[in-house]
Parts: sequence; C-alpha cells; structure tokens
Amino acid sequence: MLKSILKTTILLLISYTGIAQSFSKNEQATTYFLIRHAEKYTNDLTDKNPSLTEQGNIRANNWVKVFSDIKVDYIFSTEYKRTQQTANPIAKSKNLPVTNYNPGNLYTPKFKEQTKGKTSIIIGHSNTIPAFINELIHQKKYNIIDEKEYGKLFIVTISGSTISENVLTIN
Repeated sequence: MLKSILKTTILLLISYTGIAQSFSKNEQATTYFLIRHAEKYTNDLTDKNPSLTEQGNIRANNWVKVFSDIKVDYIFSTEYKRTQQTANPIAKSKNLPVTNYNPGNLYTPKFKEQTKGKTSIIIGHSNTIPAFINELIHQKKYNIIDEKEYGKLFIVTISGSTISENVLTIN
C-alpha cells in the first residue's frame, strides 16, 4: 500500500514539474533521480569498498518497486561495490546497463547533452549526491547525507531555465 502511494506521489511530482513545464516552454523535461547507495557493511573500517548488508540488498530491491512505473533512460553509478549493488537490481528490471561515472566529473557538457530530455537515476555516496544536486540546482543547498541515512530520494527536474527539486524519504 505504502509503495503504491509512493509511486503515485513520484509520478505526480514528475507530471507536475516536468510535463507542465514542458508544455509552457515547448521543451522536454530532464529528470534526475538521485539516491545514495543502500546500507553497507561498516564493521571493517579498513575496507574502503564494502558490499551491501542484507538490509542493503533488501533496500536495493525495494528501489526496483519504487521505479517500476517510471520510464528510465539511464542508470549511472560509481564503480564501488555498494553503488553497483544498489544499481544492478534497478538496471536489470529496466533492461538497462549501469554506466559508471566519476563523481568528481559527472555534470559535464557531454553528460548534460546525453541526458537532456531524458530520465536518469544516479546512485552515489553521502557526499557526492548532495554535491551533484547542488551542481544541478546552481545552489549550495544540500550538505553531506548522514551516515545512517539511506532512504532519501532526490528528484531534480530541469525544463529550460526552470529547475524544480523534491526530496522524499523512503523507508
């Protein structure tokens, strides 16, 4: 029930922010869904590339349900195990490849052109997702995500010079 309400909410947000703006400007909206990787193992502080925990794998599979009714064109992920393991179930459900990216060099002119008018899911980290959103919205609004927070879904829609953003918490 909650997942159904959530999907409806997301679809309404996309419709309102993207399609409505597209009609007014006669442009196709670009939508970015940005999420932090799911729960990772933290028991070995020397492991810089940990895998997802059991709870993390459950969350990764729940993202599939969240995005089930949304047309997605691209899925981007860093090369770390935890982001790949979060991206792979979504990619498999959408029959799309996961495109690796360098979080320090993502929002390039080539990336902007590639994703213009498309819907993309970007999976990153507690520090890279807020930095990327700030880049998209041209503001320093978002800070590092708390290390215990894994359920935020950030939605940024760009249509012409109009940028809208929404944040949902999904548990």
